[in-house]
Amino acid sequence: MRILVTGGAGFIGSHLVEKLLAGGHEVVIVDDFNDFYDPQIKHANIADFAKDVTVCHVDLRESDSVRTVFGREKIDAIVHLAARAGVRPSIQYPRLYYDTNVIGTLHLLEAARMRGVQRFIFASSSSVYGASKTIPFSEEEQLTQTLSPYGATKIAGEFLCATYSHLYQMRVVALRYFTVYGPRQRPDLAIHQFTRRIYAGQPIDQFGDGSTQRDYTYIDDIIHGTMAALNYDGPLYDIFNLGESQTIQLKDLILAIESAVGKKAKINRLAEQPGDMPRTYADISKARKLLGYNPTTKLSEGLPKFVEWFLRTKRTARPE
Repeated sequence: MRILVTGGAGFIGSHLVEKLLAGGHEVVIVDDFNDFYDPQIKHANIADFAKDVTVCHVDLRESDSVRTVFGREKIDAIVHLAARAGVRPSIQYPRLYYDTNVIGTLHLLEAARMRGVQRFIFASSSSVYGASKTIPFSEEEQLTQTLSPYGATKIAGEFLCATYSHLYQMRVVALRYFTVYGPRQRPDLAIHQFTRRIYAGQPIDQFGDGSTQRDYTYIDDIIHGTMAALNYDGPLYDIFNLGESQTIQLKDLILAIESAVGKKAKINRLAEQPGDMPRTYADISKARKLLGYNPTTKLSEGLPKFVEWFLRTKRTARPE
């Protein structure tokens, strides 16, 4: 297949592109290489295979540019990973998040409809669950409120995908990713940021008392689930959680990073941040049954792998 991967130069995207190429697929990357973090990191992510793919520097907010790509390239399937990510910056820049994550998704769906692309994978997020009291989070839950503009844009994207699937018989799978980590992780995310600052002897910011919990999922497991979604032949529209289905408290994550880095953290304790979810925890029974999804890398194994990559590459770029 010839597969278009939006956000293909990013953290998850670059790993997915490598896997697709290894499987004999042709890949078109759409990425705007924006400055949310140093664009050179994205260029480094794809350096080893850039000559084997088509790279289109396109902002999904520009509908004409999106249509141009589809007019020029033959596309069999789309994996839509591109988005403005992060809860806290979405509170500061809600319009940017809406325009990119909702309008951008609409432009992509429209282009797919016009060109007859019938397979569409949408990267959603555990943020859609908000402060759900049903633990672990299940795809069957009726969602009524998110806690951040970012979460709201992701649930809006899911509804757009469901609508296009219904109207145009497009096969769409929405994947709710749960806090992905591993080599090439974005520098603004907690594991990467904490590792960088602890290694450099700089203080880290801990929001709240350290009791918030996250379901951290290793990149290889996420890629396995995403590849399985490309071959899914169930209902025309479906939703799956992709998580590790285990949680760790923030204070214990910090201890684990200290151990892996071999240095003690200097902790700057701050008040809880608006928009932050108290806990994420994935029920992955549906993905296990229908996608054959079987996460194998526990945090105790994946975290040292990430730190080893960090120390080897000495990634120091900051998201500011």
